Amino acid sequence: MTTQARLHLHVFAPALTGDDGRPLAAVKGMERALPGLRLAWRISEAGRPLALPRREAWLAETAASGEFGLLCNGDESYPVTMGGQREGARESPGGEPLLLVHAKLPQDEAVVAAAADMLEHVAEGVRARWGVMAPGPVRSVIAAQTGPKLGGPERPPLGLPRLKLPWNIRSPKVPRYLGWINYWSAVVSEVIGFPDPSRDTELLARARRTASGGWVVRLTDTPLDLDNPAHLEALKRAYERFPEIGGRAEA
Repeated sequence: MTTQARLHLHVFAPALTGDDGRPLAAVKGMERALPGLRLAWRISEAGRPLALPRREAWLAETAASGEFGLLCNGDESYPVTMGGQREGARESPGGEPLLLVHAKLPQDEAVVAAAADMLEHVAEGVRARWGVMAPGPVRSVIAAQTGPKLGGPERPPLGLPRLKLPWNIRSPKVPRYLGWINYWSAVVSEVIGFPDPSRDTELLARARRTASGGWVVRLTDTPLDLDNPAHLEALKRAYERFPEIGGRAEA
């Protein structure tokens, strides 16, 4: 594993309308999942970590704008970042503004082992509808699948399906894409029809129920690598199983 390999966490939740405690719950959830992690620095305009002795108050202040500031672990040799940004109604499925919680972490053994817990804790902490954990190269493929975009590829890469642009998806309860590890709330699970014991034996073997009634579902045992034919086929099977994802089942 190279030092450049990164895992990306993206979680989509109802928009913030002020400090409702969810930003702090998300941050503490990340820390609880990964032993030794402490997100108690912000990033300066010059890109350097600055200590936050009053982190809770700072999060509350930034949440007043509908998002929360970018935090880091203060270690430039092992960078972990996390923040929350507002997605406006015009850019979001169903015309409903959202909170996107995002994080980047080194894709090393410790992070891979804690990945499912991180996704679950963050998603449940912000009362998310859905979210994913995915390696950086998979994020690039997702971007290439999503369209059509001016100047984009004529067809998605690797034989994967085309995914609608977010604002062309009718409901915020429909996931936009799949990742290596997927979080689906109870409502989203119902919308996409998971689980179906007759069709989801493979997925259920790598899934677990959350305290809120949602699911954490891992597509492959190890981080999704689309250069691995078995991993690519697992992703294709999951898209075939859930045509709602990406708005593909909509007329």
